[in-house]
Amino acid sequence: MNASRTRHKREITQGQRFEFGANWARFLDVLDDERISQAEKSLKEMLGVEDLEGMRFLDVGSGSGLLSLAARRLGAKVYSFDYDPESVACTQELKRLYFPDDSAWSVEKASVLDRDYLAGLGQFDVVYSWGVLHHTGAMWQALENVVPLVAGGGRLYIAIYNDQGWKSRFWWWIKYSYSRFPKPLKSSFAYAVGVTAIVLNISKYTLKLKPMVAIRPLVQYGHKRGMSMFHDMVDWVGGFPYEVASFATLNSFFKARGFELLSGREATSLGNHEMVFRRV
Repeated sequence: MNASRTRHKREITQGQRFEFGANWARFLDVLDDERISQAEKSLKEMLGVEDLEGMRFLDVGSGSGLLSLAARRLGAKVYSFDYDPESVACTQELKRLYFPDDSAWSVEKASVLDRDYLAGLGQFDVVYSWGVLHHTGAMWQALENVVPLVAGGGRLYIAIYNDQGWKSRFWWWIKYSYSRFPKPLKSSFAYAVGVTAIVLNISKYTLKLKPMVAIRPLVQYGHKRGMSMFHDMVDWVGGFPYEVASFATLNSFFKARGFELLSGREATSLGNHEMVFRRV
């Protein structure tokens, strides 16, 4: 077992890091053509394109590999990497199933905090990192590290947890508590917290006579990026380390580094800001 894998296992055992790969391995059991099509649609909508033909696409923290698969199906030359060995295995499995022996899709184990590794990748037309950089334990360094990877005129598509002040501090403790739970109880704890949060949110909007504001996103969840609500719930409750930022702060950060915001969805709760920047 190499040093990186040993360190990763130690961090999980000590409760310092969420076991993302194991969660995504379970997600592969429910993956189907509809979810893949929705993932393709989400990329096209946010990037404002019909396809990715001829583009170089970097998936930073590929997780299940679903969005790497979507990018490859849209015609991109894809490079995927993740710090979690099981996430790497998930991505490799999707590549094996849908694009076996394909030289236009590479999958590796690596960290976005490893600047020497990143320096050897070159630049990409699209750099994609959804819900990843805030789980590195060094979010601002991770955000800084992806800047050189974007080619001139290229796109950077990120999703980062919204800063909700005391609510975010509370969620930090929820996630920290999850990391300390015995492994057999982790999923039950995650579902209990997730369902409680959903019920409280529905109750809040029901009192405002607007229940569909809370219910509609739940009904439409499967159509968002092709992901699974139940697997995302475990990620949402358990994802640790955990950092946050405001939409305005992220926009200012990248503007100062030569990027302009093309499109974005500003989170109004504990969710993710989705932001697409162009390097000018």
